[in-house]
Amino acid sequence: MKRRSRQNIQQRIQDREKDVTVLQQEVEAINHSADEAVEDSEKIFTELIRLMEKRRSDVKQQVRSQQETEVSRVKELQEKLEQEITELKRKDAELKQLSHTEDHNQFLHNYPSVSALSESTDSSSIKKRPLRYFEDVTAAVSEVRDKLQDALSEKWTNISLTGRKVDVLLPQPEPKTRAEFLKYSHEITLDPNTAHTYLLLSKGNRKATIITQEQSYSSDRGRFAHWCQVLSRESLTGRCYWEVKWREEGVYVAVAYKNISRDGRSIECRFGNNDKSWALRYDKNGDKFWYNNVQTPVSGPRSSRVGVYLDHSAGILSFYSVSETMTLLHRVQTTFTQPLYAGLSFPYTCGNTAEFCKLK
Repeated sequence: MKRRSRQNIQQRIQDREKDVTVLQQEVEAINHSADEAVEDSEKIFTELIRLMEKRRSDVKQQVRSQQETEVSRVKELQEKLEQEITELKRKDAELKQLSHTEDHNQFLHNYPSVSALSESTDSSSIKKRPLRYFEDVTAAVSEVRDKLQDALSEKWTNISLTGRKVDVLLPQPEPKTRAEFLKYSHEITLDPNTAHTYLLLSKGNRKATIITQEQSYSSDRGRFAHWCQVLSRESLTGRCYWEVKWREEGVYVAVAYKNISRDGRSIECRFGNNDKSWALRYDKNGDKFWYNNVQTPVSGPRSSRVGVYLDHSAGILSFYSVSETMTLLHRVQTTFTQPLYAGLSFPYTCGNTAEFCKLK
């Protein structure tokens, strides 16, 4: 029996030593892979920076060249006008002097040459122009910036996902106290370009309120056409936490992919009624969580402030009732395939409002 016990112990020692060797090899593989990823990404980002510097230089050169051309055109026209003014003043002085001539024969003899005027500058070439000449350049560069930001946000999820193996080895627990959640606090502002026309944004675009008069927006493209909804300006990846204060019933506190449908009247465009959004609804008939048009009853203490915790790479989305303590209302465990955007949805009740809280 003693021999058998020693054999068991020795076998376990050998097994554990093998496990240690395997783990050491995995550590070396992780370090090697990380070093390669850092080196390669540095090279790629350097290339991107060089490309951006080249484009910046090209735009600057084109603007300055066009500036020189336009300034030369205007100065040439200005010089021509000044010469014409000088000539007109001289003619005016000569006519004034000639008008005092008492000899009528001399007046008639000199008048044709004095009164003759050179061809006047075409006034249409001096029409009033806008004070800004290169706003199209600024708009084009801004559009490129926005597209680049969107592309980086959408692709960054893939970069974050490469660390999932490391996350398995080094799990990061979900925060428990509000102080721990606040370490991941994320400032949220609403995007006016997505807001329904009956939504009034205020407090630096952190607050949305239902009003009776439609807002006049520059464009309807990209905004929710039927449902009173709005998305955040910021995309959400990594670990994020934010809080929403709400008033009245029927408010949806949601997250959604950017490509959620916004144009139609279909229920598919509403937060929680499709596979592109997740929503917690506060309702007088009972609070519910909605996803893909399926509702799940939510129990727990109701508070006028809800906290939302997102761990994008781990696929965790949690809603909390915030008061003196943090009470979990609902947790989602899934796989997010795109960056998320915070959202709010309202029933058509005038005065209904919700606000993203300032946490810092």
